[in-house]
Amino acid sequence: MGMTMTQKIMARHAGLDHVEAGQHILADLDLVMGNDITTPVAIGAFREMEAEKVFDPEKVAMVLDHFTPNKDIKAATQSKMIREFAKEMGITHYYDGGDVGIEHVILPEKGLVKAGDLVIGADSHTCTYGALGALSTGVGSTDMAVGMATGKAWFRVPEAQLFTLRGKPGKWINGKDLILYIIGKIGVDGARYQSMEFAGEGVAALSMDDRFTVANMAIEAGGKNGIFPVDDQTKEYLMAHAGEIGIVAAADPDAEYKERHEIDLSKLEPMVAFPHLPENTRPAGEAGDIVLDQVVIGSCTNGRISDLRQAAEILKGQKAAKDVRLLIIPGSQEVYKQAIAEGLIDIFIDARAIVGPPTCGPCLGGHMGILAKGERSLSTTNRNFVGRMGHPESEVYLCSPAVAAASAIAGHIVHPDTVVGGSHA
Repeated sequence: MGMTMTQKIMARHAGLDHVEAGQHILADLDLVMGNDITTPVAIGAFREMEAEKVFDPEKVAMVLDHFTPNKDIKAATQSKMIREFAKEMGITHYYDGGDVGIEHVILPEKGLVKAGDLVIGADSHTCTYGALGALSTGVGSTDMAVGMATGKAWFRVPEAQLFTLRGKPGKWINGKDLILYIIGKIGVDGARYQSMEFAGEGVAALSMDDRFTVANMAIEAGGKNGIFPVDDQTKEYLMAHAGEIGIVAAADPDAEYKERHEIDLSKLEPMVAFPHLPENTRPAGEAGDIVLDQVVIGSCTNGRISDLRQAAEILKGQKAAKDVRLLIIPGSQEVYKQAIAEGLIDIFIDARAIVGPPTCGPCLGGHMGILAKGERSLSTTNRNFVGRMGHPESEVYLCSPAVAAASAIAGHIVHPDTVVGGSHA
């Protein structure tokens, strides 16, 4: 039996010719990543192991993005700990202050991940880098500590599901609508500890930003990882950012998949996930009268330049509803600079938006957008569990930047065409 993309990457990093689902392996790592929440715990475990140095200062990345700029003394103390550890270990890829950005935006942007790489990160959305044909997955802080010390990690080889994409997406549709459709179809545990592998001619119709969004939310379907084939778009991105493509893995024709799905991208509609799970999806045009208090556009899921362009196309010449707080957060300093250069920030501010620095803050209810009891937020983030963005009796709805921008103008959840067509009803 042949191997999937994920299995091939695992086999190569374990020094094996072949692996099978369910097999346990010890694999070499290309990159170990942590953030300002998970790294302090990993540092504690690293010290308990009595490790003296990281396995390779070039292959450890630390990004201070969740509670930064520091929201309180505890956050500042954690950041200080990481800053001192990074300096002590000579870690090259340490991102803080003016060089910071949301981890899953800046690591590909800075060329730290290549095709065929095996990456672990102490953050559940590390699966984002599967857009580049890499195997990347989230781990706990203890696994991060072991990875930093040894450059290795244990894995159980996952089964896989194949998602074959056909056609081209219509106006306003992006990767968020695709992944919300998939999660709505298979459920939040529909791919539990499985690799979600994408294929078909429809992949070419997805931008790299779309693919980052889809891979990012594989974990919301329970997936071990999400991964896309390496095509010309991928190679162009990798050469522009990493200066090299890496080692391309392709699934064998006889690779075994637990389930197979076919999706016609041309039939997708703008989607919304209702509280309190990403699987509670329905088309935006069927949302009903969901009045909003806050709209957030940003995060590791939808904080890239194409996301901001999509939002700006709708917001240009419009204003957010009087009772809606519209927050827009670029995913990195580079995205921010590009948005300034293209005049997007002016559009946002003229639309009554608050534009913030790159941070994960509101996504996890950390800071810069906390919800009070009874409030509702529509967000381009990835998770809408109970209390995710604040009070446990608040509500979070998930969507694309297009739906978010249109709904901010209308004051309630709408299909983008409702606003672009001139009616805010």
